[in-house]
Parts: sequence; structure tokens; C-alpha cells
Amino acid sequence: MEEVVNTGDAAWMLMAASLVLLMTPGLAFFYGGMSRSKSVLNMMMMSFGAMALIGVIYVLWGWSMSYGSESVLGIFANPFEQFGLQGSIYDDEGGFLPGIGDYPQIIDIGFQVTFAIITTALISGALAERVKFGTWMAFVAIWVTCAYFPLAHMVWGGGLLSGSEDSIAASLFGTVDDGEGGLVAAVSPIDFAGGTVVHINAGIAALVLAVIIGKRIGFGRTAFRPHNLPFVMLGAALLWFGWFGFNAGSAFAADGTAGLAWVNTTTATAAAILGWLVTERVRDGKATSLGAASGAVAGLVAITPAAGSLSPVGSIVLGVIAGVLSALAVGLKYKFGYDDSLDVVGVHLVSGLWGTVAIGFLGTETGLFYGGDYKQLVIQIVIAVVALVFTAIVTAVIAFALKPMGWRVSEEEEARGIDEAEHAESAYDFAAALK
Repeated sequence: MEEVVNTGDAAWMLMAASLVLLMTPGLAFFYGGMSRSKSVLNMMMMSFGAMALIGVIYVLWGWSMSYGSESVLGIFANPFEQFGLQGSIYDDEGGFLPGIGDYPQIIDIGFQVTFAIITTALISGALAERVKFGTWMAFVAIWVTCAYFPLAHMVWGGGLLSGSEDSIAASLFGTVDDGEGGLVAAVSPIDFAGGTVVHINAGIAALVLAVIIGKRIGFGRTAFRPHNLPFVMLGAALLWFGWFGFNAGSAFAADGTAGLAWVNTTTATAAAILGWLVTERVRDGKATSLGAASGAVAGLVAITPAAGSLSPVGSIVLGVIAGVLSALAVGLKYKFGYDDSLDVVGVHLVSGLWGTVAIGFLGTETGLFYGGDYKQLVIQIVIAVVALVFTAIVTAVIAFALKPMGWRVSEEEEARGIDEAEHAESAYDFAAALK
């Protein structure tokens, strides 16, 4: 049988997957620059380690758990159904299985593995400068299996947080005919590219780990200043560039929805930078480069679930509020005493929650401000809360289970520098520079 492929869509989705993969090295620069010079390599290795490990795990059981057809209570799919991608690439006649769009499913698999990688790598920013690399890698393998894959199934794979007839949304507001002889929720949750699956998921995991693992030596007394702000700016630029694959790629076609997501992503990000910088200016008297980079990420996070549902003007509103909220939220760690080293909670959790819930207000089809009723807002709040609770519990269990391995390096190693302690390397050879 001759295979019919829309080569334009196929090419775009391959490019989108490559853009999202680039986000993880971009995150390594972003986090690495925010760390101290004696910890930058470890911070970058946490991202590269996650990329390596999940790149293998996803092929073995990640795709099957996320998008397999044998759902277990709507929480995850059978990891053995398509283990090693068996039955996921070719049909019975030897042709490629179709994907979500007019292209082979193997492209969707490549696209989705990049989401699993970046989500898990995001968590590392809350643990900077104090965690053993081996324990981190063990956490990556367990967390992506027990938290990320199930949540991806629940939201995008037809599970409890989707619009399926067996979902929470259907139980709240009933079902309607999907036009193909089946039933779907009358009001479906909206998570275009990962507000719940990516940012709320990573953000609450970061908070739980920061509390359980504890603070860096000197937290609250020592100024942990970024050692390389150009690295931070470079990382933010790479993240922004890669995010077009993240959001526009989630249209699964080179079409108008992808274009809308592209424009909304740019608009919300630009607005969030302004919101953050104005907040800094009013609060501190200065607008900083770190604030600009962090504001960009806050806007990218907030627009992720909403990129296909808002107007560009609505994206401005979303972005400005995200920038202000996150600029204020990064200071909460000092008030409540948790050491979220690189502000994963303040940026990803806060802006991820805002972006997910804001669809209920700003969505052009179902939002309150556009003539919709309360139902979309309720559904958005419900999926955000369920994602919070689910991941918080799973992460806490994993964190306590790994305590026998030892989470922390010794106080002496932490003071000397985790790069030398964990990797026997240093980013900068100051002695050689003086010769």
C-alpha cells in the first residue's frame, strides 16, 4: 500500500522536535550561568544526564506508558504493550503507522520524547550545588516513569484529565457525541503544549524536593550570585527559540494554528519581560538582565497551555501578569524558607498555574471574558489541582525512597565545589590563566 504523507507537515514536525531538543542544552546554559562558578558543570550535567537517560527510557517504555491503548484506570497505559516501540512504527503491511497528522507516528514519538526530557531537566534548578549526581540520575529514571508518563497519559493520552468519556471533565459536566459515534466530555480541558504535564508537573516536584532535601549551606546568609549572566541570556535565547517547536509544534501541522501559537508565544514572552522589568524597577530601582531572561521564561511558561486558545491581545495580558507574578513569587523562598536555588517554583509552577487557569478567562471560544460560562474555568482549575496533588505525592515518595542512596554531598564537598566533588573537573582553570 502506498504511503500518503504531507511532507510539509512531516518536515515541520521533525524541525519542531529538533527545536524542543535544543531547549535542554539551552536550559543547561540558563541554569549553569545562574549557578556559582564552582557548580556550573554539575548544573549543566544534570540536564545532559536527563537527556541521555530519558532518551533511552522513552523508547523502551515511555511511549507505551504515555500513549498506549491499554489504559490502567485512566492514569497510565501498559508499559509492556509497546515496549521498545514494538507495534508503534510499522503496520501489518510494513508501512509506517499514521501519526496525529498526515505523517508517520514515528515523528510523533520523536516529538514527545523531547517533552519528557525538558520537563525532568527543569526540576534540577531547584537542587543546584548540593545533590549527588548518581542520586539525581536515579531520580530522573523513577520520576519520569512514575510522574511524567502517567500525567502525559492523563492529559494527552485519553486519561483522567483529558476530554474522553471516562475523564473527570466528563463526570463533572457530562458528555456529547463526538460526531464519529463516540462520546467526549461536553467541556474538555485545554492544555495545548504542557501547562500541567510540563510546568506544573516540574514546578511542584521542584518544591517538594527542595523541602525534603534541604537548603544549601549559607542559604539566607550568603549571596548566591549568578557567575555568568551572558550564559543566562544565551540560555534564555535558546529556550525562546526552541519554544517555537514546543508551542507551534503542538499544532501537529504547518497550519494556521501553528502560526497563531507562534505569534502568541512571541507576544506573551515579550509582554512578560516588560512585566518583570517594571516590577523590578518599582521594587528595586533597577531593571536587570537576569530579570529580562527570567521574565522571558515566565512568559514562555504561561503561554504554553494557552498558545492555541488565546488571541494575540489576550496573550499580552497573560504575559504581563505572568511576568509580575513570577517576579514577586521568586522571593517567597526567603519568606517560607525553602531553597529553590534557581527559581523553578517561582517561574515554572507559578506561571504554569496562571497560564493553565487563565484559559478559563481569556480563551477566545470558552473563556469568561469572551462570552463563555464558568465551566471552562472550573475544568482548568480541576486539572491544575489534580496535577499538583498527584505529582507532589509521587515526588515525595520517590524522594524518601532514595534517601538511603544519599541525596546530599558532604558539607566539605559542597563548600569546595560540587564540580570537583562529583565530576573531578572545574569549569575555569584559574591557575593556568595566571601562568
